[in-house]
Amino acid sequence: MKRIYGFLLLCCFVVVHQVSATTAYTCNIAHALQLSPQAEISLITCSPSEDEVFTVYGHTALRVNDTVQKIDRIYNYGTFDFSKPNFIYRFAKGETDYRLEASHFSYFLVAYISRGSEIYEQVLNLHQEEKEAIWQALEWNVLPENRVYRYNFFFDNCATRPVDMIENNIQGFVKYAPPTTDLPSFRDVINYCTRYRPWQTFGCDIVLGLPTDRTMTQRETLFSRDYVKNAYNKVEIIREGKSDPLVKKVNILAEEDQPPPNFGYGRSSIQLLTLLSPLFCFSALFILLLALTYNEWRKKKVYRIVDGILFFCAGIAGCIVFFLCFLSVHPCIFPNINLLWLHPLHLTGIIFFAVKKWKMMAYWYHLINFAVIIILIAGWIFIPQHLNSAFIPLIASLWLRSGWALVRKKYMIG
Repeated sequence: MKRIYGFLLLCCFVVVHQVSATTAYTCNIAHALQLSPQAEISLITCSPSEDEVFTVYGHTALRVNDTVQKIDRIYNYGTFDFSKPNFIYRFAKGETDYRLEASHFSYFLVAYISRGSEIYEQVLNLHQEEKEAIWQALEWNVLPENRVYRYNFFFDNCATRPVDMIENNIQGFVKYAPPTTDLPSFRDVINYCTRYRPWQTFGCDIVLGLPTDRTMTQRETLFSRDYVKNAYNKVEIIREGKSDPLVKKVNILAEEDQPPPNFGYGRSSIQLLTLLSPLFCFSALFILLLALTYNEWRKKKVYRIVDGILFFCAGIAGCIVFFLCFLSVHPCIFPNINLLWLHPLHLTGIIFFAVKKWKMMAYWYHLINFAVIIILIAGWIFIPQHLNSAFIPLIASLWLRSGWALVRKKYMIG
């Protein structure tokens, strides 16, 4: 058995050594080669798909294509590993590591055609020295010791990295055309991308705070694939006072081929999205709570478990919002006005509701919660943070149960 284990260990060592040697050899060959004058460097943008939560934002990458040197590589900054330890926790905290991956362009092409995405190629108008500089910078960046970076959804992602790579390796600077319309906020762009996923929009609106609603600068819009694509069709490169278009030609490598999203349910996706939307579900919840509250008043009863479940769910959601606001490093999270109605203190309130000796504490808790919600609703029109329509029945549900608790105290019910 020892010989067998020793043999297996030796085989593993040989395989690992061979892979490392092959990678190093490939990188050395890449650094030794020079691009031919026929080489082209392109910005590739892929339209969104509804396959996964993260694919609704589209994708951006860089392509190096040299038919003389037989090079056709795609450089993709959007790769991550779900299997890494504590991935969900690190993602929530804002400590997600993405990496640059390089592969033959044909693999990338097949993957995005299978999703039904449009693949849009903008061939850049570069001098030979600029092509060489970008390619060598990409080859250096793809080395194992350099490829990993700390992902930031708004300011450092798979769309901003290719743009930075281009701007940092040209002999001159890029000049963006002035915007023809008012610039959007970060939330405008996100909510547009998730327009077919109302629950994803709802979740984003809860956890993204007040800074998400500020108007972006033109440079900040380039975190989005759509804005990169549209901006580069009009951008100019300035070299020694001379202006040239940065994009010399556009190729549509694949047409978009996606049916309207129905997520596998029924014939009408619009009706389904309306029926299963957060607004519909939480409105139904509010109507149910209203009926239960009326029944309590008519029968002079108290359903304490109703308050327990409602405020427990609100408290758990509040813990998530609190964590993201005060413990994560995500940008545009703090301050978050939603903490006024969705906070961890609701979990404390449950203890007051459950212990009869603390009835007075429960009364004061409901009084404060009732007053805060009244002030919040009255003042929301003056708060520049977006109010998702599905928040209204949720806030109204908390307000209703706290208000009923105050009425019970007044009339000695329960």
